[in-house]
Amino acid sequence: MPAFAVTPNRLQWRHDQHVLAVEPWGPDSVRVRAAPGQIHGGLPGALADSVPPPAECLIEDNGDHATLTNGLLTVRVDTVDGRVTATRADTGQELLREEPPHFWWPGARHFDATGAGLYRIEQRFAAYDDERFYGLGQHGHGRFDQKGLVLDLVQRNGEVTIPFAVSSRGYGFLWNNPAVGRVELAANATRWVADRARQIDYWITTAESPAGIMAQYADATGHAPAFPRWASGLWQSKLRYRDQEELLEVAREYHRRGLPLAVLVIDYLHWRRVGDWDFDPRDWPDPAAMADELRAAGIELVASVWPTLSPMSQNFTAMRDAGHLVADDSGAVLHANWPDTDEPDTQIGVAFYDATNAEARDALWDRLNDHYYKRGIRTYWLDACEPEMQPKPPHHLNYRQGTGHEVANLYPREHARGVYEHLRAAGEDEPLTLIRSAWAGSQRYGAALWSGDIPTTFTALAASVRAGLNVAMSGIPWWTTDIGGFHGGDPNDDAFRELVVRWFQFAAFCPILRMHGHREPRAFSGPVGVGGGPNELWSYGPEAEKAMTQALHLRERLRPYLHEHLAQRNGLPLVRPLLLEFPDDPVSWTVEDQFLFGPDLLVAPVTEFGARTREVYLPAGAKWSRHQPDGSQADHSGGAWITVDAPLDTIPLFLRDGAELP
Repeated sequence: MPAFAVTPNRLQWRHDQHVLAVEPWGPDSVRVRAAPGQIHGGLPGALADSVPPPAECLIEDNGDHATLTNGLLTVRVDTVDGRVTATRADTGQELLREEPPHFWWPGARHFDATGAGLYRIEQRFAAYDDERFYGLGQHGHGRFDQKGLVLDLVQRNGEVTIPFAVSSRGYGFLWNNPAVGRVELAANATRWVADRARQIDYWITTAESPAGIMAQYADATGHAPAFPRWASGLWQSKLRYRDQEELLEVAREYHRRGLPLAVLVIDYLHWRRVGDWDFDPRDWPDPAAMADELRAAGIELVASVWPTLSPMSQNFTAMRDAGHLVADDSGAVLHANWPDTDEPDTQIGVAFYDATNAEARDALWDRLNDHYYKRGIRTYWLDACEPEMQPKPPHHLNYRQGTGHEVANLYPREHARGVYEHLRAAGEDEPLTLIRSAWAGSQRYGAALWSGDIPTTFTALAASVRAGLNVAMSGIPWWTTDIGGFHGGDPNDDAFRELVVRWFQFAAFCPILRMHGHREPRAFSGPVGVGGGPNELWSYGPEAEKAMTQALHLRERLRPYLHEHLAQRNGLPLVRPLLLEFPDDPVSWTVEDQFLFGPDLLVAPVTEFGARTREVYLPAGAKWSRHQPDGSQADHSGGAWITVDAPLDTIPLFLRDGAELP
């Protein structure tokens, strides 16, 4: 017969080999785990090691069911089948419930043995017609509300898996499992699938508002560290600056034009062999002097670091022999093809260091310390950190923390973790890394996510706005894009110039403002870009330069405001969907092409070619003032749509309740 076992902070249900455990995990939150045989502790996940203190926990056995109540959240477990239902303790409102697809088989929780203690796992919940889902990482599908979608739980260039969602029904849900799989947010069910894993592990929280849910998620998975002051200025990058003199001349030209510049970025192929983690001295003869000159001008130098090693690199043999490389079941360590600087037309097999192995993270830092940090470079662009191993999937690989099926999604977070922890140990108080992929909890390791290699179209710009809002709802407060998109774009084309201007205006209200892209005329080695055209503000003609300069100076004014709100440890991102500030306004839950920059500034990016007006929704519950280029203001009541002018040099902005720009 099914049976309950109760301890002061744990409700356990068991039937035959099926065991379920429900525990308080922070205020108004519970953690639910289920497995055949026994619950495993110590598996990799997103929940922080130190558990936030719960509210008073009450457990009751009522015969046909038992309940665990933690603050505002009650979880009921049915005696017969162990089915879980979560409700609000104060109102009795149902938040979510497990629901099987059939009265007999399979159940709401299903384990299909695949060998070696692993299972194909399904966790199924009831669907609600009016439910909306926000978060779940970064995707290019162009949707803010994720209801009705199927999302692969796998890391790809531009597709970032963060299995945390905020529901319009008043709860947050974390699938605390880095296994490869998918989530299906369908009309007939919500289903989470892990291709191979050891147990089900999910976390639920509720609060009085979406902002409260975000705060509790940050408490449970970790808060971002302090955002560096230098990082809020303009980042200048392109594919690629080929040598030291070209890079320094860009910095000098920004100075001559009186344009504020905070960061210059050295892209890939600055090495001789990928995995050297060092500069090619033929093109970069004195990196320390380069870093010193830039820092004297107030410019931070950032270098691209890949997790990839060529067999001919300086570090391959030592890391292979130490067991620091990711291998498959046969012991093979070469999993993708990539060119090197000396043979750009030859694709060779490359390996990946194992970021889930603490010793491998130490070994990587030893090289970064010697060749970058000691030369004055303290910030790194962790590119291709999914890791990118197309066309092979990650399933067949073995990592220190488990098989690829089990833990592959964890890789980018652990990669950022290694660099972050070593920078802190070296004395850096505000480490930041620019990273192309992330997982739940990446924010606590100073990871600034960017949108990956996306198209150079207005459609991609519109999709990026929505992707950025979902990243914000996924608990990642630092995010950016390639201004103008990545793949192509002719700086002499008027249509592309307009795109760059509109994208720059949007990016001026992102945590990081970053010029990057592979511009025409592009050069390739096989499928890999090895060079491209100019990508500085003056590369796009006088009209575009003037418009971007205007936006840049506005950004400079806003930097103190940006740091003020990024420094608040309330779990709220800087870029806020309207629903975070105005949850009582139903329309705010549906607006997906506007956002608040902090609590006071409403931003309405222009994402259509040729548009010189746009519709803007002003949320109910506030008074709004239009910030106009001439410094004047136009006042509006909330709860209404209005049409505003948006000439090429203007992005519509509105101030809330008498707030003023810095």
